[in-house]
Amino acid sequence: MSTKGIYTALSGAIAQNNKLDTVANNIANSNTSGFKRDQLVFREYLTANEKLPDVIQVPKIPASIESFYDMQGADRGFVETAGSYTDFAQGGLVPTGNSLDFGLEGEGFYEVLTPQGVRLTRTGSLSIDNDGRLVTKTGYPILKAGANGGDPEQRVIKVDGSRLTASYSGEIFEKEDSLGKLSVVTVNNVDSLQKVGNSLYALKPNYNAELLPAPEYKVHQGFVEGSNVNIVKEMTDMIAATRTFEANQKSIQAFDKMDEKLNNEVPRLRG
Repeated sequence: MSTKGIYTALSGAIAQNNKLDTVANNIANSNTSGFKRDQLVFREYLTANEKLPDVIQVPKIPASIESFYDMQGADRGFVETAGSYTDFAQGGLVPTGNSLDFGLEGEGFYEVLTPQGVRLTRTGSLSIDNDGRLVTKTGYPILKAGANGGDPEQRVIKVDGSRLTASYSGEIFEKEDSLGKLSVVTVNNVDSLQKVGNSLYALKPNYNAELLPAPEYKVHQGFVEGSNVNIVKEMTDMIAATRTFEANQKSIQAFDKMDEKLNNEVPRLRG
């Protein structure tokens, strides 16, 4: 019985350790523009769920020696990480005064061209590279809405170095000339998005997802969207996870002492 308890406590400790890793990553990116916090989801897993209902026996009499028999796994349970999800709630808009910063308010993502193909981002902190392209801080060109048949290579925004202005709809102007409208898209199922580093998102493979024009958004020039991490909440979650981890750790130690006594002291008493 103690062995079963050790595995249950161990699964709880592993789950809380995973949660601490997630919370730590959220806190580390609390000042990263456009960062969206992650959250782990857990569930209780019973080994009885692996068996058909007619196989599992349930005692039908009060607890007694007659009812003490093999539960066929119905008494065994552990914690399982069901997965993680990203919270896409809006982050606060932070003024920078930089004309190449375009904070995004509302639903949607900017389209960015990378060597791996088109990716999505909420980070609107841009610059101009040596080729005159409007690019992200990592050097990836940001794209304008579907012109020239939608070919990403033909949707790169090029400027000559003059000061840019932008409307709330994301249309970019250089002096009085329109350079096009920033491509802001959304996805029909946000669960299909996965983080791929550098504040970029990609669509999960073999996932039924479709990119669509974002319905409601505003582009704020001279602003960046801050992280949506709430430091107070993350610290509270970290303290709770740490205490739960320590409780599971003590349970493991208690079960280990029980096994030690069972193996070393009980045989001597019988003798």
